[in-house]
Amino acid sequence: MVWLMAGLGLIILLLAGDALVRGAVNVSLRLGVPALIVSLTIVAFGTSAPEMLISVQAALRGAPGIAMGNVVGSNTANILLVLGIPAMLTTMHTGYSETRKNYIFMILASLLFIGLAFIGPFTTISGLVLLAALTMVLTFAFFDARSHRRAEASAREAAMATEFIEELEGADPDMPWWRISLYLMLGLVGLPLGADILVDSAVVIARTFGLSESVIGLTLVAIGTSLPELATTVMAALRREADVALGNVIGSNMFNLLAIIGVASLVSPIPVDVELLKFDLWVMLGASLLLAPFVFLRWNITFLWGVILTALYLTYVWIVLH
Repeated sequence: MVWLMAGLGLIILLLAGDALVRGAVNVSLRLGVPALIVSLTIVAFGTSAPEMLISVQAALRGAPGIAMGNVVGSNTANILLVLGIPAMLTTMHTGYSETRKNYIFMILASLLFIGLAFIGPFTTISGLVLLAALTMVLTFAFFDARSHRRAEASAREAAMATEFIEELEGADPDMPWWRISLYLMLGLVGLPLGADILVDSAVVIARTFGLSESVIGLTLVAIGTSLPELATTVMAALRREADVALGNVIGSNMFNLLAIIGVASLVSPIPVDVELLKFDLWVMLGASLLLAPFVFLRWNITFLWGVILTALYLTYVWIVLH
């Protein structure tokens, strides 16, 4: 029964997250927010909404291990699994992607996160530092997107972003406000409900099998909450939109590191498990560094790379569970 409840909580989370993204995208487009900015922020951050609610609920429920494990595990899954599986379906031509600046921001965010983890528990001060870093990243993204839109080349990029959002998120310029409001309400109600059910079930599963909360967060919860990123990336890869696919992963990872623990640590102090310091944080950083050749040397993520990335993730999960 507890596994069924965990599955129910996860399904509610994913459906509510999708509804919230749809509502937010349509509100933004109705208010005239540029599609490029929507793709850089709302789409990437919206798919991380389940991680946010899980971590906040875990902090409130006195299960901080799930919060930390969820973030670290999700970031590792986002790179190895979320990029690995689509690459096995079709080659991701990331050689044409312009993600260098955001990738550097992601690596810096990872180093900041690891540094704060070694200093001690994530407290209010740590949370404010992470949120300040997120504000800087969003500011850079806003001005960068605006400058791109002023350039002639940005017309194609903006059109691609608009087309992708319309196809994937169900955006409709003529969608009535009542339907947009319904999406937003379903998302805002469903996310905390699903998170509450999943956190309670995950704690019971951890105690039943003698696993730590961190391990459950790193595996069951992390994989489940990475499904929105996986769905987004698979659709982007099949549509030959490697920019969107890679950008979604990088944007989601930055949001996970800076916003999720940043907000959760304002709710309650979040201690860091010793095993995370010894192993999992470094796996997360190593996985992030694996993207460097695809970002800087413009390698494509081929079928072989997809197999390697997926195999690395399965190996990591096996090590964590044993």
